[in-house]
Amino acid sequence: MTAETTFDPTARLPGAPDPWASTDMPSLRDRPPYHMTDMIAAEPAVARRLVAALAGPGAAADLAAAVRATVERGEPVTIVGCGTSEHAALATAEILAEAVTAAGHDRAIVMAVQAFEASLRPPAAGLVIGVSHEGGTAATNAALVAARAAGRQIAVITVTGRSPAGSIADIVVETSELDMGWCHVIGYLSPIVAAAAVGAHVSDGSLDGDAVAGLLASGTRDTTGAERIAAGLAEATRIIVIASGADRSAGRELVLKIEEGSWVPSAYRDLETFLHGHLPAVGGSTAVVLLLADREGRAERLTRGRQALAAARAVGARTAAIVTATGASELDAELTLGRITVDEAADLPSPVAAILATVTPLQLVTERLARARGTNPDPIRRDDPIYRAASDAAEH
Repeated sequence: MTAETTFDPTARLPGAPDPWASTDMPSLRDRPPYHMTDMIAAEPAVARRLVAALAGPGAAADLAAAVRATVERGEPVTIVGCGTSEHAALATAEILAEAVTAAGHDRAIVMAVQAFEASLRPPAAGLVIGVSHEGGTAATNAALVAARAAGRQIAVITVTGRSPAGSIADIVVETSELDMGWCHVIGYLSPIVAAAAVGAHVSDGSLDGDAVAGLLASGTRDTTGAERIAAGLAEATRIIVIASGADRSAGRELVLKIEEGSWVPSAYRDLETFLHGHLPAVGGSTAVVLLLADREGRAERLTRGRQALAAARAVGARTAAIVTATGASELDAELTLGRITVDEAADLPSPVAAILATVTPLQLVTERLARARGTNPDPIRRDDPIYRAASDAAEH
C-alpha cells in the first residue's frame, strides 16, 4: 500500500465508465492523505462546476418545473435514497420544501422516504426523486421501479444517465463526477448541490457558485479544531450525534461516516429526543457531538443545545460541536472539548446554508478521527476479508 502525495483539488474528477459499471474498491493507502482527504479538498471546485452546469436550461430546470407542477396539483414530492444518499435525500427534502414555499406553495408536501420502505409501499401520487451517487443501489432502483409501476413520474439525481437508475427515470440530473473513495464525501455533497440548483429554479432565484464553494472551503480550514475533536472522540466506546432542524440530515451523515471510516459504534438523536430518556446510557466513555448551523429558530436551538451539552458534561461525557460563528459565541468554552466554527452564509437560503456549512467539517472530523484511531476510511473496512464477506452476504 502507498500514500499518494500529488493531487490537484481543482481538477475534474473522473466520471462513470462507459459502458456504466459500479466502482471497484479504491486503491489502498497506508497513510494519509487518503482518498477521503483528497475528496474533501476537491469539494469546493466540484461544487462550483456543478452549480455552473445546472444553472441554465436543462435537467435541473426540467426537474424544477416537474416539482412546481406536482405541488400545484396538490400532490407530494417524495425523495428516496439509501445510506449516504438517504441523508442527501433528507437534505434535498429540506431544500426543496423551502424553495416551493418561497415560490408561494406553503402547504406543499415534500418529504424523504427510505428507499427500501418506498419500494414496498410506493407513493400514491406525485413525483418521486431518487438519489443515488453511482446509480446502481438496488433498493433505490427498486423504489423507482415500484413508483413507475404505480404510475408516478420519476426523476433521479445521479452521476450519469447511463446508470441503471438513469434508465428508469423521466428526468436525470447528472452530477458527472465520481467519488474516489467508498467513505463517500462527493457522494453526499453532489446531490445536495444539485438540489440547491433545482431549488433555485423552483423559486426563480439563483445559486452563487462562488458562495457555495467558499462556504465549503471555509469548513476545511480548521484542521486544528478537527484534530482536537478527533482526539476527544478517539477513546470513546460510543459516539452520540445530536442535531435539530435542517442539521438533522448532517447529524445522520456524521454517524454513518464515523462508523464507516473509524469503526466506532455511533448513533443519531434529535436534540430534544436525546434528553428524553437516552441520557442515563451516557457516561465517561461516551462522546456527544452537537451540530447547530440552522439559523431558523436559532435562539431556541442554542438554548436547548447548551443544556444538552451541559447535561452530557455533568455525567462525564466528552463533548464537541460543529456550530456557526453566532452559535459559537453562545456556547461557553467549558461545554466542549473541541469545536469547529462554520460560516453563516446569509446570502444562501436557510437550509442550503446550514446543510452546506456542515458538509466539509463533518467529513474533516471523520477523516481526522480515522487518523487518530489508525483506520483507513477509504474501503469502509471491506479490505478485511471478514467484512468483505459480510458485505457479500448482505448483497447476495
